[in-house]
Amino acid sequence: MKKMNQTYLIGIDHGYGNMKTANCCFPTGVVKSDTEPTFVSDLLVWNGKYYSVGVGHKEFKADKFNDEDYYVLTLAALARELWRERITEADVYIAAGLPLTWVSEQKTDFKNYLLQNSEVVFTFREVEYRINIVGAEVYPQGFAAIVNNLPSFTGVTMLCDIGNGTMNLLRIVNKKPDAQRMFTEKYGTHQCALLIREEMMKVHHASLDDAIITEILKKGTADIDGAYLETVVKTAKAYTAGIFRRLREHEYDPKLMKLYVVGGGGCLIRNFAYYDESRVTVNDDICATAKGYERMLEMQLLRGGGRV
Repeated sequence: MKKMNQTYLIGIDHGYGNMKTANCCFPTGVVKSDTEPTFVSDLLVWNGKYYSVGVGHKEFKADKFNDEDYYVLTLAALARELWRERITEADVYIAAGLPLTWVSEQKTDFKNYLLQNSEVVFTFREVEYRINIVGAEVYPQGFAAIVNNLPSFTGVTMLCDIGNGTMNLLRIVNKKPDAQRMFTEKYGTHQCALLIREEMMKVHHASLDDAIITEILKKGTADIDGAYLETVVKTAKAYTAGIFRRLREHEYDPKLMKLYVVGGGGCLIRNFAYYDESRVTVNDDICATAKGYERMLEMQLLRGGGRV
């Protein structure tokens, strides 16, 4: 979170698996109810409805603005960032993003979605918030994660942003993004998890809990039977090899360019791929994109004279 004049600039990365801000990360799940649920730690109350935040799994949808879920998750993200500074009333400017090739088509709709209420009053974790949303900007996902260290991108670099639902690719030549060579594919960590569940059922007739799958993808191991672990690792390696096949389909050549990986799916590369560490960088900061959104908004406002 940054502050300009009396307005707080808050970057939010609306992922399919996790919502990220500059300082927080929580699951992209929300369950709505008319009555207060019995057990829930992250309860948001808005417009007379109860929302259990971080519960369940958000279904993949290309258009994030077609239901209220991401709006509710946005409110929770704002509350988490503001609470770190013990702020409950504020003017907020939202910096968000969309997959690279979707920005031009969906930017206006997503921006209007975030700006649907200029003033919003809600309760999160039993604390009331009064927020004036004074503006919103939408930036290209992935590129935002490297904007703070763009001066180091000399030569040719393939940027690979692996999220839960999508993989975004962008070629950068001598610090400049090549708009003619950017791609979005539905090839994220969620698809890897689906393949693992399918393989576990086929080979072992067993169902593996999502939390265990996530642990193995993040750490490369977990406390489960050795044969089960071997199946998961073998499947994850095959899936990760598929990532590199797609990279090559988009003209990635490790001898001619470097590879820079961002997003939560970077753990797949680190744990299950064979690569030249001198030519491949994996950024483990899952909040890097949200931080980049804030920086891009800050630079945009400063170019305009610092007026919010």
